[in-house]
Amino acid sequence: MTDVLIAGSGPTGLTLACGLARRGLGVRIVDQRAEPHRESRGKGLQPGSLEVFAELGVAGRMAAVGRKEVVLRKYFDGAHVRDTPTPGGGLLIGQWQVEEVLRDRLARLGVRVEYGSRLAAIRQDASGVDAELADGTVIRAAYLAGCDGGGSTTRKLLGIPFEGHTAQEEEMVLGDVRAPGLSREYWHQWFTSEEAGILLCPIPGTDVFQLQASPERDAEGGQLPPSLAGFQRLFDRHARMPGIRLADPTWLSSWRINVRMAARMREGRVFLAGDAAHVHPIAGGFGMNTGIQDAAALSRTLASALGGTAGPEVLDAYQAERLPVAAEVLADTTRRHERVVEAVRTPGRGTEAGIE
Repeated sequence: MTDVLIAGSGPTGLTLACGLARRGLGVRIVDQRAEPHRESRGKGLQPGSLEVFAELGVAGRMAAVGRKEVVLRKYFDGAHVRDTPTPGGGLLIGQWQVEEVLRDRLARLGVRVEYGSRLAAIRQDASGVDAELADGTVIRAAYLAGCDGGGSTTRKLLGIPFEGHTAQEEEMVLGDVRAPGLSREYWHQWFTSEEAGILLCPIPGTDVFQLQASPERDAEGGQLPPSLAGFQRLFDRHARMPGIRLADPTWLSSWRINVRMAARMREGRVFLAGDAAHVHPIAGGFGMNTGIQDAAALSRTLASALGGTAGPEVLDAYQAERLPVAAEVLADTTRRHERVVEAVRTPGRGTEAGIE
């Protein structure tokens, strides 16, 4: 029997695995994906996350991969209006890069992600958890941690309500693209008087930009799915830089406002962390970072429980600490998102409104 089985190998699951493994605990980490992704997704680490990574011995590696400062170059109706340095202390870095550093650290601790392993059933008793995978394999563990994202299989198998609301329409399309000829010294942010726009953020150490834009609509007003051709049309419309041709999309996605929180973060010997427990607006970049903080707290809780020196009440500490934090993050990011939506209507203002 392993000490802790972790479902999901994003930043939350990997941080938890590293935190437990460095304490000498037995860890297995499974993921339903066939292999690691290379998508930028969450792209910023806050000082609190860097402190967690310093304890894990990877803060220096993160800093070497990422970029400490980035200047927001704001445009309005195609014209350059203002450059704004972002506040110091954080780090611009693609999510796949964060995961790569953590996987390397975990491998040095003797643990590797088990890909192609989808959770299918959970059974627990007084002494442990049986996690059954889709192929019929059963893994016995003292505890199970669901770090498997907003669509968490762990949460659904436990029947824990995911309370809140989800917008009917997508608010943004996203992707990773190349943009030859566009300066990589800036996070470019084009907004227009028609209350729409497009952003291109350079992912450090690559030739890729993360693209965020208002969705395209068809003649009837319906939203069109993200595509390279659509990205180019949006870029031409808002950026008005005819010499730039977007290319080589490696990630195409869309995003809608989704503000939800699990009714509880613990069910017996099973815990939820990261997006499996809470999802919220992206303003301020709190998603990946809140999950990393969840993982640090859960690592402390499980280490205490498995160390044999604490009573069963120690298991209550994790939810008591993190559930109120999650509730405040949902409220705070909703307010930040509203500030950004309002701010970008003013020439020279951009996403910095979400971190002020």
